[in-house]
Amino acid sequence: MNIAILKFGMQGQSAYDYWRDGNTITIHDANPVPNAPEGVSVIYGDHYLENLDRYDLLVRSPSVHPDDIVRANSPEILQKVTTNTNEFFRVCPTKNIIGVTGTKGKGTTTTFIAKMLEADGKRVHVGGNIGIPPLDLLKNDIQPEDYVVLELANFQLIDLQVSPPIAVCLTVSPEHLDWHKDTAEYIRAKQQLFAHQSDSDAAVFFAASDYAKEVASVSPGQKIPYFAAPGAHIENDTIIIDGIAICKTNEIKILGRHNWENICAAVTAVWQVTKDIDAMRSVITTLRGLPYRLELVREHDGVAYYNDSFSTTTLATVAAIEAFTQPKVLIIGGYDRGLDLDELAGSIVKNSATIRKILLIGASRERIATALDAQQFSAYEVTEAQTMREIVALAKEAAQPGDAVVFSPGFASFDMFKNFEDRGDQFRDAVQLL
Repeated sequence: MNIAILKFGMQGQSAYDYWRDGNTITIHDANPVPNAPEGVSVIYGDHYLENLDRYDLLVRSPSVHPDDIVRANSPEILQKVTTNTNEFFRVCPTKNIIGVTGTKGKGTTTTFIAKMLEADGKRVHVGGNIGIPPLDLLKNDIQPEDYVVLELANFQLIDLQVSPPIAVCLTVSPEHLDWHKDTAEYIRAKQQLFAHQSDSDAAVFFAASDYAKEVASVSPGQKIPYFAAPGAHIENDTIIIDGIAICKTNEIKILGRHNWENICAAVTAVWQVTKDIDAMRSVITTLRGLPYRLELVREHDGVAYYNDSFSTTTLATVAAIEAFTQPKVLIIGGYDRGLDLDELAGSIVKNSATIRKILLIGASRERIATALDAQQFSAYEVTEAQTMREIVALAKEAAQPGDAVVFSPGFASFDMFKNFEDRGDQFRDAVQLL
């Protein structure tokens, strides 16, 4: 076949590895591709999506919106488009697949699901948006009895053609509106995780989120809310499902009440596979979370420093603010996608008694300051600091023994850093140098 890979990021490279044998491959990208495989043609520039009719197959990378492909060609061109995720669903040797989506908590919930299944004795493969492209999972010799847990973002879901037998939707709030034309399209993208289920499948969703309920509503399968019965929920400081106690909330090791929701989502999903309470409890009472997600870097001079660089939405920052009861210095800000700031400002005011100071950084700093001024909150500093060492030094100066310094940006990283990992690594390095 004559195949075009549209953009050559992590999933584009994975697609090349999968399709390279026996096919002619051309890479199309908006930018030069210095890491292109030897001998592979590259077409790049502003018009990289034009003249795609000559190919038999088009492999869309997550950052490429299907509408952009259509605008440069014709509506019929989408019949030739596939993705890393769609191809994985088509060829995966096991049908035991669990998909997880939502605005925040996907990585944590995916990890809890996988660890619980492993504790139950299952062989589990984890990938998707969490770091390993789905097609790369095939290199791990997936067997029919194995389980696959995929974290899937809207970019991967917008044209998904197959749904897993167990699909999970966490809390949802409008996001990525610089990529989607409106909130309705964002919701429709997430709905694709559920839209192709059968009536024997399970659609798990966060009971307190109207958007999550709307996402799961398109499933013909059994719809199971969590954080409310009949799914896993909190009752008398205990995680309960089907009237069975899993563990006490004070036994949970991962920080933040918002993670109680993620754990309940994981328990509800795993409950569709196994009723092994001991396996679930062993994970819940030991797993402390993932890198860049409220990660304790170190304590220095009586101050604890937490790395929450994965926080790229204001909703995630709200969760971080509410996760700490002690006095805290917050570092907030980044690339501004124009998201609404009312909920963030409201949470800051609500928790103002424990907020010693907020350092506002990045492109969004002035707009956040305006939102805080409107709420008559003044314990902030708009900083012009350009390096993480400068930012951490300012936080150290503001903190007192017993405080937490919480780096939870709430915005994307692209104004000052390569990505959230680079941002988090620089924060971790700066803290270690104190």
